Amino acid sequence: MKITKVQYKIQENKASVPFRIALTENATNDAVLVKITTESGITGYGEASPLPPITGETIGTVTAALDLLIPLIMGKSALALEPIHRLMDTGILGNPSAKAAIDIALYDISAKAAGLPLYRFLGGDNPVIYSDMTIGIDEPQKMAEMAEKYVKEGFTILKVKVGLNPLDDLKAIKLIRKAVGEDVEIRLDANQGYTKKEAVYVLNEMLKYDVDEIEQPIPYYDLDGMRFITQRAKQLIVADESVQSPEDAYRFIKSEACDMINIKLMKSGGIFPALKINSIAEAANMTCMVGCMSESRIGIAAAAAFAAANRNVDYVDLDSHKLISEIEGISGGFSQEGGRITLSEEPGLGLNINLDF
Repeated sequence: MKITKVQYKIQENKASVPFRIALTENATNDAVLVKITTESGITGYGEASPLPPITGETIGTVTAALDLLIPLIMGKSALALEPIHRLMDTGILGNPSAKAAIDIALYDISAKAAGLPLYRFLGGDNPVIYSDMTIGIDEPQKMAEMAEKYVKEGFTILKVKVGLNPLDDLKAIKLIRKAVGEDVEIRLDANQGYTKKEAVYVLNEMLKYDVDEIEQPIPYYDLDGMRFITQRAKQLIVADESVQSPEDAYRFIKSEACDMINIKLMKSGGIFPALKINSIAEAANMTCMVGCMSESRIGIAAAAAFAAANRNVDYVDLDSHKLISEIEGISGGFSQEGGRITLSEEPGLGLNINLDF
């Protein structure tokens, strides 16, 4: 099943709610959508959703990388995921979301060729997963109001962005806990915003508010600092920006520098390397979570299928499609009620796509 055509288009994403994280004022960005056609007529769709402070990419670098990668994969078998990843990795260093777009489209094709929804093609048998909902950094009272709104919509797990000011963070979590009650899980994501001592202080103070975990409290490169926090915190310490590849996962696990790894298809380079990261973690008796960038229904459907297919995925943070406006011409893939996501039983990603490329 040879690849005969690869097309892409830039997709403007409009934020439906203001969303600030410690790394950047606006964490919702445009995307590049990819369509791959095979000689058999089966088409697959993928998405690149870059975030410069995390993946090191912009829309311009994604399209430039795709222009380099497309000639490398033309005429190759769409089912040959390992050789294609090898070609992409030798063809250009890094550029993970550009590679993820191609990877996702190829998995869409492979699952369609097998007549299976992607989560079943990946080995899963349960189409249901449960996601949190993320609250961006804002005035503490506004964050509490947003938390209350999401809980009323049916979410039982909240992820709260922190990392700019420890005292404001503590105030926000206090107000959020008061607003949502004791039955809602609260998790934190500092996006590298703290120092290691600030992180330990904040986490100790957060114990009174029953906070479960924190993602990436300090800069991604500080392995020793992550180990310092992991050894001292009672909450789970999750490596996010620190772990972008299987090699990163091995290094952090071996160094005991985290309790959990957040896998994102956009920073790992797609499903194929994400499976390797998860396997390394599972072999070390460490669970993973699956997160997202500012992805549309395409990227979320792929990440949700990955999460549903792997029992080692313990946490799910797939909510970006609710933070941006839906793309006209894309539907299906999954349905959602509150935090409950149910994947489609249609082959591949299960998406209905009517877009001009």
